[in-house]
Amino acid sequence: MIDTTYARTMARYDRWQNRSLIAAAEKMTDEDRWKNRGAFFGSIAETLNHVLWDHRVWLARQRGDSAAVHEIGVRHPYTDAPRDWSDYKRQREALDKEIRLWCDSLTDANIRREVRWMRGDTPAETNFGYSLVHMFNHATHHRGQVHAMLTGAGIDPGSTDLPMLPDDV
Repeated sequence: MIDTTYARTMARYDRWQNRSLIAAAEKMTDEDRWKNRGAFFGSIAETLNHVLWDHRVWLARQRGDSAAVHEIGVRHPYTDAPRDWSDYKRQREALDKEIRLWCDSLTDANIRREVRWMRGDTPAETNFGYSLVHMFNHATHHRGQVHAMLTGAGIDPGSTDLPMLPDDV
């Protein structure tokens, strides 16, 4: 389905887009970042926190770390999320770095294996590559919502086009 080049490229893309949206959201007040704008998760901050939470869950699943998945899962992804913008940025940057280093370490054999995880109380098994595509695609979907909310607030978050990915991310 995919290979290590895809994983590494998408880790770089994720980091670039997260940084881009954070830079755009920096132009707002904290109140404006948390303002309900009618999106699925309400606000820019809540949507970004959802992506942070979801990245943590899928990374733990793919690593086979059921204890971390449980710990992440029992925390509410929005009310237990960072309310402090500086804390959010620190956590996002650290997780982006962790994802990038992790993707750099993957082999094609890793990508072909199965990932066992729990869907609620039901055991599930998914191809690793498929779950990795989901993690990146899901984040892109919700960052698109943030992009739209920022644009609606009169802030240009910049390009999201993969061919525009800078070499130095």
